[in-house]
Amino acid sequence: MSSADDGRSLGQLVASATTELSALVHDEIALAKAEIRQDVKRGIVGGGAATVAGVLLLFSLPVLSFAAAYGIHNLGLGLAWSFLIVGGAYIFVALVLLLLALRKFKRIKPPEKSIASAKQTASVLSKAKPHPRTGGDAAINGDAAVRGGARLEKQPKSPTPA
Repeated sequence: MSSADDGRSLGQLVASATTELSALVHDEIALAKAEIRQDVKRGIVGGGAATVAGVLLLFSLPVLSFAAAYGIHNLGLGLAWSFLIVGGAYIFVALVLLLLALRKFKRIKPPEKSIASAKQTASVLSKAKPHPRTGGDAAINGDAAVRGGARLEKQPKSPTPA
């Protein structure tokens, strides 16, 4: 459809297209917000369900421990020995998990690439010379800078401890 068909000028068509494009962008943003809100709600519900499941699992541990101890007791061992066996099993599992954790912690290394990059950047920046400013408000004049008609002297460096 041309501008002659509906009687609108090129400027009116551009203004209309701009308005419609703006409305489309706003609608897309609103849709994205609605989708994100829905995902956040799902995440909260999922996190709450996982928390409740963890609490119930934690509460079931003593019950299952007693059941295991009394089950061993029914096999003919004394009650004290049954509880010691269950406690020992927990200690064994805890030690195995601790050794696994220690092995994983020993494999942690410092971020070597980031450290090398930071050192390289520091090296480049330490060799860089400031760009001299000319004219305007800030002019470098020997040891003093002139700003707005006032002369600012450089502060003397304090001695560093040896």
